[in-house]
Formats: sequence, C-alpha cells, structure tokens
Amino acid sequence: MSAIHTTLWHEEPEPGDAFAARRAHCRGYDVYGELVGRATWAEMLLLLWRGERPSPGDARLLEALAVALANPGPRDPSVHAAMCGGVGGSPAAASLMAALGVGAGRLGGGQEVALALQAWQSCGLDVSAWRRATAQPAPEHAGIWPKAEHAPGFDPHGRQCAGTVRQALAALAALSTGSHLPWLLAERDALEEAAGLPLSMTGVAAAALADLRLSPEQGEMLWLLLRLPGAAAHALEQHLAFKRFPFFEHEIEEHGAMETEPVYVPA
Repeated sequence: MSAIHTTLWHEEPEPGDAFAARRAHCRGYDVYGELVGRATWAEMLLLLWRGERPSPGDARLLEALAVALANPGPRDPSVHAAMCGGVGGSPAAASLMAALGVGAGRLGGGQEVALALQAWQSCGLDVSAWRRATAQPAPEHAGIWPKAEHAPGFDPHGRQCAGTVRQALAALAALSTGSHLPWLLAERDALEEAAGLPLSMTGVAAAALADLRLSPEQGEMLWLLLRLPGAAAHALEQHLAFKRFPFFEHEIEEHGAMETEPVYVPA
C-alpha cells in the first residue's frame, strides 16, 4: 500500500481493515477521543492550519470573523452565482462551485485577500510604506489572474467606507490580540486617502487574518470557505421560483415569461 505523506493527520487502522480508522489524530490530538465535544470549529481549523493549539483570543477572533463573512448578501457576485444555480435547479455542489469560482478573483475575491495579506507583509504598520505601495503597486508575476486594477483591500466602486465595513472593523479590532486590526482602525482615514478609495471588507478580513498569523495562501482559502454559508442559504431559498428571482423580476414580466412555475422532475 502506498504511504500517505502528511504532517497534520495520522490515522490508526482498524484491525483487519486498513481502510477504516480506529483513531484519527490531528497534530497529535485524538480528534474523536479528545476534540469532539470539547474544541470549537475555530479551534479545530486553526489547529489544522497553524499546527498548534490556538489561544482563546485567536479562536474568538476567528469565530467573529466567520460571523462577519458568513453572508456577503445577494448583491455579492459569488452569492448571486449560487442563486443562479439554485433557481435553475442545479445540484447543491454546482451552486457552491459557482460561488467559489465567481468569488475567487481580484475584485472582492479570494485573490484580492491574498494580495492584501502580501501588502501587510511588505508594508506592516507603516503608513508611508502603504502610501508608496498604493501609488506604485509591486510588479506581479505572470499567472492565470488578470492584473489587479485597484489597491487590494479597498473598494474601487465605493464613495465612502460602508457602514458594515466600519462596524466589522471596530468589532474585530476590539477582539484582536494582534496589532494589524487596531492599527487599521486607527489609521483607516490615512490609508483611504493614500489609496484614493474606501476600505472594503477584503481589507478588514486581511488584517484579521494577519493577526491570526495566516499566510496569504491560507487567508485566500479561509475567505472562500467562510463565505459559503450565505451562498448556500441564498441558493436554497430560490425554490421560491424563477419569477421571484431578485433584480430581474420586471424584465421577466416585460418579456412575457411563462406564467406557470417550472416543475423540476428528478432524472
């Protein structure tokens, strides 16, 4: 049998059945004997990714960030994509994959969070460094993503910092034991002036992820993961029928859509 190489997970097989686990250990902890019923979801996630038991403060911050990101709302492109899957009768996995695909890029997506975390790594808590970075973005390596068209962590379409962004920043900064969120709360006006754009939720999330000591790659993954509950909920809600799909109701009526609701018959 081929060996499975991983530093974060170890399984002891059942006697006589190498494909059934008798015990499973995560970073040395017995998952089903020690963690289930005692550890929170946030603690388990940080244990998986950071390789160490998180402090209570870090776990509280991640739980709060998860609540803040749980539902971006139906105007968010990733949620809207999941809703399109739901109203069309797509399988659950298709709606979630639509949300992940649309929410992965550099305009409010996972890649923007990764770039914002890279900016935190290079600029730190130095307003002057942030001014230079927003004025002359660092050259990007060739890859699959289009070139970023705005400073990561800021809203290219916003006229002012959204109320939800300000509320999330204040709440998360009050919980953080790190330095990035409190500094961002204190210096938000200066950073927005330097970028010429208001702070966005990606910028708040990146500061929280930096305080949790996660890498850009880990932060990108977490951003995508934490926003799926809202996408799933809005996709499930679309059983209300296509004529009640948000944003397009009047267009459907004007173009003489069918008056009866479609019936989806399982294959």
